[in-house]
Amino acid sequence: MLLTITTTHSPATELGYLLHKHPDRCQSFPLSFGKAHIFYPEASIERCTAALLLDVDPVKLVRGSGTRLKQYVSDRPYVASSFLSVAIAQVFSTALGGRCKDLPELAQTPIPLVAKLSVLPCRGGEEFLRQLFEPLGYSVSAEGHALDEEFPDWGQSQYFTVELQHTLPLGDLLSHLYVLIPVLDDDKHYWVGNEEIEKLLRHGEGWLTTHPAREQITRRYLKRQQHLTRLVLAQLVESDTPDLDSAEESHAKEEAAVEKPISLNQQRLDAVIAALKQSNAKRVIDLGCGQGNLLKILLKDGFFEQITGVDVSYRALEVAQERLDRLRLTRNQWERVQLIQGALTYQDKRFSGYDAATVIEVIEHLDLPRLGAFERVLFEFAQPQTVLVTTPNIEYNIKFENLPAGKLRHQDHRFEWTRSQFQNWANQVAESFGYTVKFQPIGTEDPEVGSPTQMAVFIHNS
Repeated sequence: MLLTITTTHSPATELGYLLHKHPDRCQSFPLSFGKAHIFYPEASIERCTAALLLDVDPVKLVRGSGTRLKQYVSDRPYVASSFLSVAIAQVFSTALGGRCKDLPELAQTPIPLVAKLSVLPCRGGEEFLRQLFEPLGYSVSAEGHALDEEFPDWGQSQYFTVELQHTLPLGDLLSHLYVLIPVLDDDKHYWVGNEEIEKLLRHGEGWLTTHPAREQITRRYLKRQQHLTRLVLAQLVESDTPDLDSAEESHAKEEAAVEKPISLNQQRLDAVIAALKQSNAKRVIDLGCGQGNLLKILLKDGFFEQITGVDVSYRALEVAQERLDRLRLTRNQWERVQLIQGALTYQDKRFSGYDAATVIEVIEHLDLPRLGAFERVLFEFAQPQTVLVTTPNIEYNIKFENLPAGKLRHQDHRFEWTRSQFQNWANQVAESFGYTVKFQPIGTEDPEVGSPTQMAVFIHNS
């Protein structure tokens, strides 16, 4: 069984530091079921590939268990399975934990990575493989293998050669492989007990909670043991319901207080509605809808035929639903709107099929390393005809008298961009995904620092 990991990060040989394995040496590590060999087929400044060759000894697998011949003859020595997950955890333990003594910052930095698995069992087929990895932002390439090339009528096997491409920290890639390889194989070679809950939650931290297939992942990872699955899903649901009545609502109120003197929120909503109508968008999805400020306006306007609000926070959606309930809508109006829970950094088929997507004051809440995943989810996979993105203009912050110098408008903002930074980002996104983009100021423009909010209007080149 062969796993290779390739990077074109410069200098690419820093992959050796991250894996704690020197590119000029071949190393072997004993395992309870065989050996793991680490070597580098290529190692240059431009491109570096690390290979993990897993040599599973079938005799060790069954020794002392009163086995029959058929137990020696299996696919286990040749395919990616939980044996590979164990090998990753043992020989790449520091990298899996996101640590690197020599280059600690690089360990947390997204770098271009390509992982290739020579033979991967996909019980559920290529579609299930994509359902697991594409929501995490991976480009997936899968080559199926026939049951027997001499007898094509027998059809395709469950085995694939798989290539996964993404820009992310190496530790994240290894965590995804550690969890999802046995999920695809739908099996584990060892007893699954309570300790597996801790492993799943640890290696699934930061992505499993909002993954669209989290229930299937959890069930398969725990070998379909219902009591263990229920325990994990309960913890995932609990961690996915932040208390908006405390910190988040407090921060939102602070931001609203900053912007209230110039009625910026209303100006922002008015500009978005006008842009939607100008693009003739009848079906609109509001990504990061929060407590439903835009949804209320869309729903009361008969111009819009289908309206969907999406937010990662279940509590925010509850508040949005309560606000919509107070509108006392007719049955026909209710049929035009729906609220769904979802993360904007994971591919989700429910985001597709809309004329326009609005992303209002959302991107600044994303960690910069996750912004690339968001771009692919929205512009590559969902691909609406029109996308409206608004974000604060940090240059204008000096005009707010009640905002301390050097502070962002919201304590949860990961960044706030200047006009040139926002335009550079938007132009790059448009070029990468086949859109054209134009920019519109929102709020009164100052000749020196611009407008308080900036909006990008993306139109797909179709």
